[in-house]
Amino acid sequence: MRILKSLWIWFSSVALLTLWLIPVGLVRLFDRRDPARYRAGRTLRRLAPILVAINPMWKLRTEGTLVSDPRRPYVVVGNHQSFADIPFISTVPWEMKWFAKAELFKIPVLGWLMRLVGDIPVDRHDRRRAAQALILAAQFLRNRCSVVFFPEGTRSRDGRVGGFSDGAFLLAVREGLPILPVAIDGSGDCLPKNSWVFGQPRTVQFALLPAISTDGLTSKDVPDLRNQIRQQIIAQIATWRGVPAESVDGLASNQPAAADKSQQPYINNSR
Repeated sequence: MRILKSLWIWFSSVALLTLWLIPVGLVRLFDRRDPARYRAGRTLRRLAPILVAINPMWKLRTEGTLVSDPRRPYVVVGNHQSFADIPFISTVPWEMKWFAKAELFKIPVLGWLMRLVGDIPVDRHDRRRAAQALILAAQFLRNRCSVVFFPEGTRSRDGRVGGFSDGAFLLAVREGLPILPVAIDGSGDCLPKNSWVFGQPRTVQFALLPAISTDGLTSKDVPDLRNQIRQQIIAQIATWRGVPAESVDGLASNQPAAADKSQQPYINNSR
């Protein structure tokens, strides 16, 4: 049954993405004066709640405070459990460019859409291209559009939060922009790594944490800033699960990942 449901979900998702090429392409034609391609990107992200809603395996619960000005740029950083994180986080009602691995841009339809709206490919194995990607991210931020990073660099295999790289935090400090931490939990079971079969029905928890100012900070402050935000994300996930923070911290020990034992109240529920 899971295989049949998975086939249906993939078919319907690909069909919707293909159909979405038309409105995104049309909006992109009339969005040429905005270097941030904001309206084109926002058109694509409007598909995310639909993709979540048509999937009988997913239920998304969101908490936190939405930003008051969608064109105020943030460097958004979050933990990464699954490819499904992308539609879940894209349900927020403003546009954010994705700092994503270059392989995603090679996928037919999905890659075309990501290029149309200005998402940023990064080659993690080429430092020069990675630096160029950060320069492009800075340009979008200067044009009043937020950018999303997964500073772990890869999806978690066990649900714990791995180490964070410095790139996103250094970018925020250099641009003098606030960092918006986001935490997500449960998505790893929705679409397990290296599998196309969706997991059992699962509630995914997603939180927008308070923004962190970088005013007055320098590159010397980046390690402390990185660790502070990483610990905030870990603390949120630990609260959801009802476990000590150490059991969520992939760098703390070799403890096995703890199961999700609790849920908190939310400001928005969607399927």
